[in-house]
Amino acid sequence: MNILTDILNIKYPIIQGGMGNISNAILTAAVSEAGGLGTIGAGTMPPEEVEKIIEETRSLTNKPFAVNVALSVSPYVKEILTLIIKHKIPAVSLSAGNPAPFIPKLHENGVKVITVAASVRQALKAETAGADIIAAEGYEAAGINSSLETTTLVLIPQITGVVSVPVVAAGGIGDGKGLAAMLALGASGVQMGTRFIATQEAPFHPQYKQKIIEASDHETLIVGRSVGRIRRVLSTGYANKLLDYEKKGISPDEFNKLTSEDYHKIGAIKGDGDEGFMNSGQVAGLIADLPSVKELLDNMIEEANTQLHMAKKLLN
Repeated sequence: MNILTDILNIKYPIIQGGMGNISNAILTAAVSEAGGLGTIGAGTMPPEEVEKIIEETRSLTNKPFAVNVALSVSPYVKEILTLIIKHKIPAVSLSAGNPAPFIPKLHENGVKVITVAASVRQALKAETAGADIIAAEGYEAAGINSSLETTTLVLIPQITGVVSVPVVAAGGIGDGKGLAAMLALGASGVQMGTRFIATQEAPFHPQYKQKIIEASDHETLIVGRSVGRIRRVLSTGYANKLLDYEKKGISPDEFNKLTSEDYHKIGAIKGDGDEGFMNSGQVAGLIADLPSVKELLDNMIEEANTQLHMAKKLLN
């Protein structure tokens, strides 16, 4: 028995990462229907827009799904959490901030809480605050990232070694081998974002998907180091323009404006890599096809089982 799938009432120990303002009901529902936990990323969207996506997702699936709230990013944290309770969403993912003040109220209303951590210290604090699940995210991950820059490979065993709640590994996972590796390191499951971009159901621009499929092993880069706003993106004209601005000197406020969700949508929805950015994790180098979400999850589970069996034979 997997305690993660038991807590979340899902078939497979695979969670979709929040995708900010490009989140949508179609992909969220597809992940949940395929046996994982689909997730709506609230981003900076106003409550009415998030509620519309929640209602549309409910019309597409009766399976559990979650909402991600980036606490230091969303200007509507209390309103979004109220919506989650109102619509009886079974799980919430809290990231980019201190989850402690919000967990008791969510638990009172039967909501399971996933908190994102990038260090042992953060994981321990999250567990003490009452988190049901910890999503441990390594430096390989897409989008807004931790300035600690700890890789998934070393982060997962350190966190699983000190907490008692289930740990979900995030960053650098895109296939069954990655799932098997994280289970071997003590995680109870995985969270993926970039891999779900390159699926048939994902309603993103074909150019965005194609760039991920064609990406080499060094096709992503980090922007924002100079202002303490680390973000991993695909190497595009716009991303390299951001790096040039950083070399010349840019303020945190200016950088925030240039990496707002408006520019995220230009890259992901319009497919314009010269005028907007495209989030992507390092796992893009492993992605070479465009399966349906169901094919992806089914194949991952089969491959993970095969890989774990083969690994066990190597020890005999």
